Amino acid sequence: MRPPEHVEAALRSQPRPVCAYVYDTAALRDRAAAVRAALPPGTTLLYAVKANGHPDVVRTLAAACDGLEVASGGELELAVAAGARRIVFGGPAKTDAELAAAVAAGAQVNVESAHELRRLDLAARAAGVVAEAAVRVNRAGPALPGSHAMTGTPTPFGVDEAALAGVLALRPESVRITGFHLHAVSNNLHAAAHARFIADAVDWSVDTARRHGVPLRLVNVGGGLGVDYLGDSTIDLDALRAGLAGLAVPGGADLIVEPGRILAADAGWYAAEVLDLKHTHGRWFAVLRGGTHHFRLPAAWGYSHPFTVLPVDAWPYGWERPQVADVAVDVVGELCTPRDVLARDRHVRRLRVGDVLVFGRTGAYGWDISHHDFLRHPPPVFDVV
Repeated sequence: MRPPEHVEAALRSQPRPVCAYVYDTAALRDRAAAVRAALPPGTTLLYAVKANGHPDVVRTLAAACDGLEVASGGELELAVAAGARRIVFGGPAKTDAELAAAVAAGAQVNVESAHELRRLDLAARAAGVVAEAAVRVNRAGPALPGSHAMTGTPTPFGVDEAALAGVLALRPESVRITGFHLHAVSNNLHAAAHARFIADAVDWSVDTARRHGVPLRLVNVGGGLGVDYLGDSTIDLDALRAGLAGLAVPGGADLIVEPGRILAADAGWYAAEVLDLKHTHGRWFAVLRGGTHHFRLPAAWGYSHPFTVLPVDAWPYGWERPQVADVAVDVVGELCTPRDVLARDRHVRRLRVGDVLVFGRTGAYGWDISHHDFLRHPPPVFDVV
């Protein structure tokens, strides 16, 4: 996937050796509009900041979406600074300080346990307000297809469905429980299955609220809308729209969707210059100024990330330029570990030391999940266009 001209121009302007992320704000806005168009009218669209917390990305999506979903005190600070119109605070390990900050910011909190609900009540009473909350539930039953199952299996996320009645019976004085958070999966590419999950989540929430006397004002189905890192496909938004046609939450309650990956992935490009080409034990290696400490996902998920070769003709040395042609290369980084691998066995027509490799679909879960400080190499340049 070759970068668009304006992204390529930004990469060619970088200092040598090139090591940079480029984030495209127009691509962020376009994708947010496309996702919104696939959802039922009136759906609240929130961006999950965990996918990419760069302040310019957060600010752009805070404006393009209806608000932000955060999962830490640091992300909450980003959301407040970005002027988010609505903030939802999730995550399984909120501290007392984070709960107090969420209350002060007017965020709606997705509570994960009876203990957390009681602590949120303390924070709200200390602030003299009533906090808004939904209960995150780990429902029984089969999980959606995707890379990471959050519910329907033993995980640390949410309240076990079998224990929900006990949590709802607490009804603390300073917390208003108004619905349920039912995020189930990460990176699902099956649109029809996702549409069925959302419809079922609405039905389950309506029935559960009725049985337990909860005034249902929201159903938060989380994110999980996926992209295919080995190609250029994305969950079929047209099929998702068709599967959700006519869906509405009875009583006018708010349907909330909070994706991250699908909004940010295609707005990011990671580029790193080839510092060396080496042939050892029958294999070619392209060694980069960069690696998994900047873009960890290929190593974490065990796949080979596609790339484009950006030719750079300048050669500053007085000897013959190392190059290969029509061979397969393993693309590795600058770290002192054999696991610093971004791509394996990828064919290149021509590759020279000094050329730049550009990795698309790196705008989500790229820099943010990587082990930046290992070996203390300089970070990449971040260029927002």
